[in-house]
Amino acid sequence: MNIQIEITLLIGSIILLLSIFISKTGYRFGIPALLMFLIVGMLAGSDGLGIQFNNPRLAQTIGMIALSIILFTGGMDTKISEIRPVLAPGIMLSTVGVLLTTVITGFFIFWISRWQHTEIGFSLIGSLLLAATMSSTDSASVFNILRSQNIKLKHNLKPMLELESGSNDPMAYMLTILLIQCMQFGQFSGWQIAGMFILQFTVGIAGGYLLGRGAVWITNRIKLNNKELYYVLMLSFIFIIYCSVFLLKGNGYLAVYIAGLVIGNSRLFMKREIGTFMDGITWLVQAIMFLMLGLLVNPHEMLSVIITAILASIFITLVARPLSVWISLIPFGKKITGKSKTFVSWVGLKGAAPIIFATYPVIENVQGANQIFNIVFFVTIVSLLVQGMTLPWAAKKLHLVEEENHFISKETAEDNDKNN
Repeated sequence: MNIQIEITLLIGSIILLLSIFISKTGYRFGIPALLMFLIVGMLAGSDGLGIQFNNPRLAQTIGMIALSIILFTGGMDTKISEIRPVLAPGIMLSTVGVLLTTVITGFFIFWISRWQHTEIGFSLIGSLLLAATMSSTDSASVFNILRSQNIKLKHNLKPMLELESGSNDPMAYMLTILLIQCMQFGQFSGWQIAGMFILQFTVGIAGGYLLGRGAVWITNRIKLNNKELYYVLMLSFIFIIYCSVFLLKGNGYLAVYIAGLVIGNSRLFMKREIGTFMDGITWLVQAIMFLMLGLLVNPHEMLSVIITAILASIFITLVARPLSVWISLIPFGKKITGKSKTFVSWVGLKGAAPIIFATYPVIENVQGANQIFNIVFFVTIVSLLVQGMTLPWAAKKLHLVEEENHFISKETAEDNDKNN
């Protein structure tokens, strides 16, 4: 009797269980739970317990499924009334900001790749490709840390950061695919590039909105015998939206985020129950995705690009991200304070999305793909460790945390006296 599947499922479940317990311990020290899942995966992998997982295509597929759910749930949990005041700066950060981060970081990587003591020799396009894969902030990491820490930020910073992280993955994805095609098939004209971006964004936004409205209409009118089937219905909508828009040459990630916004801000039958279910599923897919990515990497291979990875990590954190944020927000003048811009610069968290985007060059056999993957993985760990652990400290240091209101009304005080 073949018990391979049962053994695999048992080991996977045990690792997932251990990750949950370890993440609880890490939370006490301010370590992001998702980082703990990633580390457990690495410890269980080829350089640890010896579990072999070397299937980037499967990792990419699982990552696509997980990111679709994460972005959809993030959209559902976002109130349009909260993001409306910061809609313009959020979109600037998620588009122009990502592009600037890619260009600035790409030229830096190309410059250091000429040094004799670095381990890489990327072309300019290869350097830009590496930069593009890690140019966006990771929605899973940002949503998780901002909401789990329950930090009340001033100046609508929380909705702006969540809007940026939820909508900038599509830009990073498009840049990654475009640069891979440039390396494989040569240069594209400016008109071709512009046309690709317009098509991706137009179809993504329109498809997400229209299909999101359709999902609301169907959910409110269909009568199912079991209420639990509404959860299954919503999951099916996510993948119908992603795949339909993708097949129409639009951006599926943008579409599911827009659809989540539409559904979350509409009157929906069993809205609260569906939201609770989606939050639980999101945690599950986040845990599986980070564990899987931890298993995929071979930690000893990161040592071969350690110098470049450290330099790239420092540069993107302290130079490229801040520059892209400050330049992107120039049109808004003094509406966004210098302290707010500094904090937004620091919340350039990397996570699963950059690592998943780094699997695309590996699958396409792009020159230097393994180096790209290992550098991105290293930068992600540093980002989650340094930036993820210091977000509350940075917010307090910049005086961007709203003080708790301890004022008690006269009526409340009288009620308390009666109860006592």
